[in-house]
Amino acid sequence: MILKKSLLFPTIYLLLFAVIGYSQKREMHPKNEFRAVWIATVVNIDWPKKSTDSVEKQKADFIDILDTYQKLNYNAVIVQIRSVGDALYPTILAPWSRYLTGREGKEPSPNYDVLEWMITEAHTRGFEFHAWLNPYRATFDLKTETLSPNHDYYKHPEWMIEYGGKYYYNPALPEVQQHLTSIVEEVVIKYDIDAIHFDDYFYPYKIKGIEFNDTASYQKFGNGLSLPDWRRSNVTTFVKNISSSIKKLKPWVQFGISPFGVWRNKSVDPKGSDTLSGQTNYDDLYADPIDWMNKNWIDYIVPQLYWSIDHKTASYAKLIKWWSENVPSNTALYVGNSTYKIKADSDKHWNNKFEIPNQIDLTRSYPNVQGNGFFSAKWFMNKNMDVVKVLQEYEYKYPALPLPVPNFKKAITETLVINSITKDTANYYISFQKPKLLSKVRYIVVYGAKDASKININDASQILDKIAVTEENEGFSIEVPDYKMIGKTAFAFTFVDYYANESPETIIDLQVETQTK
Repeated sequence: MILKKSLLFPTIYLLLFAVIGYSQKREMHPKNEFRAVWIATVVNIDWPKKSTDSVEKQKADFIDILDTYQKLNYNAVIVQIRSVGDALYPTILAPWSRYLTGREGKEPSPNYDVLEWMITEAHTRGFEFHAWLNPYRATFDLKTETLSPNHDYYKHPEWMIEYGGKYYYNPALPEVQQHLTSIVEEVVIKYDIDAIHFDDYFYPYKIKGIEFNDTASYQKFGNGLSLPDWRRSNVTTFVKNISSSIKKLKPWVQFGISPFGVWRNKSVDPKGSDTLSGQTNYDDLYADPIDWMNKNWIDYIVPQLYWSIDHKTASYAKLIKWWSENVPSNTALYVGNSTYKIKADSDKHWNNKFEIPNQIDLTRSYPNVQGNGFFSAKWFMNKNMDVVKVLQEYEYKYPALPLPVPNFKKAITETLVINSITKDTANYYISFQKPKLLSKVRYIVVYGAKDASKININDASQILDKIAVTEENEGFSIEVPDYKMIGKTAFAFTFVDYYANESPETIIDLQVETQTK
């Protein structure tokens, strides 16, 4: 089933999915949708391109990524800030990353807070910033001579377990869990992030014939549990503690996890998916995301469905249906998509430029699936431009705003009060009063139409800008370039709070309200 686009595509697609039983809805240009890209830093997958690049080049390359995905109407970046016991920010808890400076423990030159800078640049372009950490992976190889003396391998060798050519933190040790929790807490306290994000690396993927040597810990802490149940308990305790810590510090910061795409196979558990996956979350990585969601410990989940729609052993179509039926209503469900496989996989479905667009369309057929995340950033950076063109013309033609995660949703009744609107030859300048009922405003969203009667903030095509604001005493100000208003005479303004809730609109007729500077 390889679908092709045409002017009749939306109708054909709806009919097809009605017949095969997938579809509940399909919206061509949703106003609300999560559109994220992972920016991987480990071994310089996406950024920096080279660890030896100058700070100036690294900054320019990061901005290039942001600008590329802003033009594609994405609205979230998931940036890897800790990959192998290191950090892309100054901290006494880990050394500077070698992937940033060429040598682990070496600070940038000139020195600056890389993470703070990245967050500012992302927010300036209207992106949510999700800080992505790999908690358990301590090294990427066994070349310990390349590690900083401040790496935990040297400071706490008793925490390490060698497995498959890497070192891992032992998830069973209370002191490891406390240390990793402290790392997350520091990031939440110091930085204006929108989310903490973990991916699929919990206990390592199994390698045939090699055992993860945690026997001593099991004998000490096993407490009568079977080995698999004990390992799952270790991960569960860690996830619970991270969730609790985040919410105590900054309740608006989301906690999201992107697990491997198969929870369990149906052949092992009747509640599992109709797949034949060689490894699964529950049985091999000792991770139970269904349990975490049921206990309300994570705000969103992004299962990595890195297969084609019709894959023989792990079908995207079957798996998205399974996840849509098994994610509780208290957790936002997004889907992870594998742009890295385009024209680069033994599965020939990936040679079809419509595979990713079709996956997005299928995602939209499930009401409780609120968007997608794509691994990884470099695959649409002057690559796969035929796929990019389809996204620009169809799926991502207009901007979209992420919805608040379920536990953050609340109705906002207050609207923006405008102090003044002025204009010169280049920009409109609008100042607002600070909303009285809220302490935190993240963005102002600007809508435009031919006249005030045509304003409709549910129409994605009317979104002109999403502007990060900084509060100034009792209010804040924004600038809107004049060129964005060509052919329009009316604005509407809403604000988005730190929980991603959007206010009702304030509508202004520019011909009546604007003063000229």
